[in-house]
Amino acid sequence: MLDRTDRSLVGIWWWTVDRWLLASALLLMVVGMLLVMAAGPAVATLINLPSQHFGLRQGIFLLPAVGVMLTVSLLEPRPIRALALVGLTGIIGLMILAVVAGSEIKGATRWINIAGFNLQPSEFAKPLFAVVSAWLLTLWREGQDFPGWIYSSALMAIIVAILVLQPDIGMTLMIVLTWGFQMFLAGMPLLLVIGVVALAPAGLVAAYFSLDHVQKRIDQFFEGGAWQVEKAKDSFANGGLFGVGPGDGTVKLHLPDAHSDFIFAVAAEEYGALACLTLLALYGFIVLRGFARAMSDEGLFCLIASSSLLVQFGVQASIHMASSVNLIPTKGMTLPLISYGGSSLVASGLTMGLILALTRRRASYHFPGQRAGGQKSIDQKPADETQAGIHSGSGQEVLS
Repeated sequence: MLDRTDRSLVGIWWWTVDRWLLASALLLMVVGMLLVMAAGPAVATLINLPSQHFGLRQGIFLLPAVGVMLTVSLLEPRPIRALALVGLTGIIGLMILAVVAGSEIKGATRWINIAGFNLQPSEFAKPLFAVVSAWLLTLWREGQDFPGWIYSSALMAIIVAILVLQPDIGMTLMIVLTWGFQMFLAGMPLLLVIGVVALAPAGLVAAYFSLDHVQKRIDQFFEGGAWQVEKAKDSFANGGLFGVGPGDGTVKLHLPDAHSDFIFAVAAEEYGALACLTLLALYGFIVLRGFARAMSDEGLFCLIASSSLLVQFGVQASIHMASSVNLIPTKGMTLPLISYGGSSLVASGLTMGLILALTRRRASYHFPGQRAGGQKSIDQKPADETQAGIHSGSGQEVLS
């Protein structure tokens, strides 16, 4: 057991981290493991793999995801900024490599093969960009004559250009949304932010006429939905309120992406609409509680970075769930901490680790004999000052 007298790294972390957020993230990971084990065998059979192929790999991916989340949550803002800057530099290099020499999957070159695993670098670009951009904007607002907003905008443009080349329109929208939200929090004039965000529909129109797969998905959405979307809708009808039972779903047999892009539909059929609403509430709880923690007095950097990470987390979950019920065109976006995939799961763990680290209550934590805010109590005054009776008034020493 850890008490407040424990000054170790883990002891301080335990009393400053939000344990409700931590428990919620771990719960989502457990739910994800159960759902992948339920959906994986059907998908593996379709492509002639062992039935537990995806379940075993998800278990392997889960270990580094939890490790990254817990390790990053131990860090302070200063090392987080440094590691994010170094990490984003490397990730941008890997994203360029994916465009040049990456493996093509479903018409996109977003993945590179490393030691037998397909890595999607853009998944890690999201949280790392949020931290680096928040740092630049903080320097702009708190520094003197530092054009942080220009550097942030240039960084966003570089990442967006690489994503368009892959192409990955969904991830592009996430990066632009993150940047726009951060600019708003940093105090950029609202009309300017709205003007930039208003360019998003123009970009979507351009993508519709220039990218075949975007045009196909949008046309299918307005014409009644694609095959997988129709099957996903059937899963909600079959599941009802309480579901057909774990492992008894049948719609997943006809969903090639049931373990990843449509795992929410598997949950709907086997566990019912109430379970889906519970998942929705759990994501909402993480976002709202995270925002409440972000509004503390931890500084502008923590506010901008943690809030934008929460927006990423919530929007990605919303896109996945909305596309599963045909409210929006399908994007192929995973459900954070739940869907199958090493890049997605580890990147989601990184995002939650950053959120946990940046929302820790450092200012309110104090050791016994120490007042909140880090001030020593009177009984901890150095002995030489107490005995001499030196008082600091107008700069003169007065003997008591």
